[in-house]
Amino acid sequence: MPWSEVKIDNKLARVRRLESLARKQDAAVNKVTINWSDYEQQVVIATLDGRVVADYRPMTRLWCTVSAEKNGVRQSNSANLSGRYGMDHYTDERLQVLAKKAVDNTLVLFGARRPPAGEMPVLLASGASGILLHEAIGHGMEADFNRKGISIYSDMLNKKVANPHVTIVDQGTLAYERGALNYDDEGNPAQRNVLVENGTLRGYLHDGISARHYKVAPGGSGRRESYRHAPMPRMTCTFMENGPHSRGEMIASMKKGIVAETYTNGQVSIGAGDFTFYIKNGWLVENGRITAPIKDCNIIGNGPQVLRDITMVGGDSSMDTGGWTCGKNGQSVPVSLGMPSVLVSKMTVGGEHAG
Repeated sequence: MPWSEVKIDNKLARVRRLESLARKQDAAVNKVTINWSDYEQQVVIATLDGRVVADYRPMTRLWCTVSAEKNGVRQSNSANLSGRYGMDHYTDERLQVLAKKAVDNTLVLFGARRPPAGEMPVLLASGASGILLHEAIGHGMEADFNRKGISIYSDMLNKKVANPHVTIVDQGTLAYERGALNYDDEGNPAQRNVLVENGTLRGYLHDGISARHYKVAPGGSGRRESYRHAPMPRMTCTFMENGPHSRGEMIASMKKGIVAETYTNGQVSIGAGDFTFYIKNGWLVENGRITAPIKDCNIIGNGPQVLRDITMVGGDSSMDTGGWTCGKNGQSVPVSLGMPSVLVSKMTVGGEHAG
């Protein structure tokens, strides 16, 4: 059923159910805020060579923010669910999972502390860590930045850029994902584009202009915010494929380090790939064991260097369920991202200095 035909009472029933489920999780929960959005786009593209294609693009997002209080201390956190779904996606089971995740993300902060500062191994957890892949690495593989010589990857086609276990893909055909498309905004079919294959840079993301420049076929990556904007190379659903290692192996190999799980407030320099991300949820690892939750810290690094410093890639790749929106040159488009757990041999952690 199209979103335009779903009555407000049906939506409110889901919102109230999610609020109730969140409040029931723990007595410390004292406030629950629910944000709901849905819309649909009917896109028709007529090309200069006479093709006419149409794409139907529904979208929804359900966001649960929880505040809790213990002994006068307050914490808040959230979880959200987004994709190209209809109303039937919001089953009671999914609402229960979303409520539990929002509450768990909040309650763990009561026992969290700042980790030690300095350079150390970092395990990027599966799912949401794909934001680093997107921001610090993926943008550098968009062909306009390479055509103009802005990206650090401009002269690295068919060169080794990562560990052989690393394969990075942008695929617009992942069903129901927030960044999924049937056709890009130039009328080309969305497809699977392999950017890094077994550690070697194999290609860029192209719109029509860059495809002609590089003398390659369009890859279905020409996107724009609306008909008022010009298309340009953009990511759709960007992820790293599975590797041969387990999360347990990675943690056991760490003498002192952290696990980064959820993120907020990232800043990235697209050309060089320098970044900083604030960690909302994470864990301290000491002598091969997780010892405590962490908070109030950030990770600082360079995307291409982090790619080279990945030493282990897990077999638990997943797409994050959250509602990511990508901004570029003043245009915003919905995207999806994900990855398996990966171990980066060294990154700078901004935490608590000794003494």
